[in-house]
Amino acid sequence: MQHGAMILRTAFALLTLAIAAAPAAAQIAAPPAQLVPPATPIQTRAEALAQDAAIYAAQNGVALDEAMYRLRAQEETVAATDRLQSLYKDRLAGIAIEHHPEYRIVVLLTGTQPVADEAIAAGGRTVPVTFHIGAPATRDQVIAAITKHQADIRAALPHPPGMGADPRSGELVVMVNAADADLYPPDELRVKLAAIAGVPVRIRLLGREANLAGSMDVGGGSRVVGVNPVDGRRYACTTGFVVTDGARSGVVTAAHCPDSLSYVDPARHETPLEFIGQWGWGFQDVQVLASPEPLRPLFYADTAKTEARPLTSWRNRTSTRAGDVVCHRGETTGYSCAQIELVDFAPAGDLCGGACSPTWVTATGPTCKGGDSGGPVFNGTIAFGIVKGANYRADGGCIFYYYMSTDYLPAGWSLVHGLGTAPAQP
Repeated sequence: MQHGAMILRTAFALLTLAIAAAPAAAQIAAPPAQLVPPATPIQTRAEALAQDAAIYAAQNGVALDEAMYRLRAQEETVAATDRLQSLYKDRLAGIAIEHHPEYRIVVLLTGTQPVADEAIAAGGRTVPVTFHIGAPATRDQVIAAITKHQADIRAALPHPPGMGADPRSGELVVMVNAADADLYPPDELRVKLAAIAGVPVRIRLLGREANLAGSMDVGGGSRVVGVNPVDGRRYACTTGFVVTDGARSGVVTAAHCPDSLSYVDPARHETPLEFIGQWGWGFQDVQVLASPEPLRPLFYADTAKTEARPLTSWRNRTSTRAGDVVCHRGETTGYSCAQIELVDFAPAGDLCGGACSPTWVTATGPTCKGGDSGGPVFNGTIAFGIVKGANYRADGGCIFYYYMSTDYLPAGWSLVHGLGTAPAQP
């Protein structure tokens, strides 16, 4: 068990999805050869992208072919924005995807020296790249301010706030409990926190404190259940993606889920999975569960778990942009898609064995709930991360959720990807 386990367990007891005790007659199935049954239809990459594009089209009021173009362009522009990050590193405040009035990339820079706009060939068309100047701070400066002054900012408020680097404004956004903000006259809190951080601050009011979300479920996107030894109650979580250490095959879920988990198949039979380890600290919330058999690199995306997707690649956090579209599947909320807001986010409270580092990624609601924890975050057949937690309104509605990038899988473990049926051997 890794550092921070006990603190994470306390947070888990409050925020993951509690379920009723299993019926006494529940059966324990023999270990399955695959967590995704062999007869499960497997989508092609094009089919997976089309499914996500249909959600995008409905959310953004565009035709399906336009949505398909934009999601292809999203992936095909990554190398170009990586190049721009490197080229303008000393001035870069952020990179964001805009969806209205047209699909384009906006690069925000400090300083007054203008930069000519560009265009990137992607998705069979060209994507405009617009440069804005005059940002108040670089991304690196805002992240450094969080790292250096996080403790002082947390101490200035009754409830430790979440905070992150806003790539659209170049500010440090501090997400404050509305009741805490009421303790200060208008604008006084922003001025105070800016003086502490040494960079411009924008206050974002939230309805209540941030909470961990629940969990998710083939290899990935499946339901797992277990008992929390602290309170003796059963909880449900969702699995993320299939992983390997070169010799063993397993799945990942959130570290704040119970250590002893069982896979629940469509017939509600439970198969115990072997607990390998959990890593819960400033930048991680992940545990590995070994399977008795090699697993195919598949995950469920649809709510009903009628089809599986092959995992073909992954997106690094440093290559992820605000405005990128990601989808997630949770055992409670099912399948949904949303846009990324912040790429450098430190969640509120002490959910990371203490304060969290600014390495988490937020995605807009309105779909997240307890029971989704550990579930896969993806676009098409590309992995982005696994769900850690969420912030909710007073009525329980989802404001945003946040995930751990697959960059931070535990040392020695990596994603299984491609169209093969077993993890690569050493």
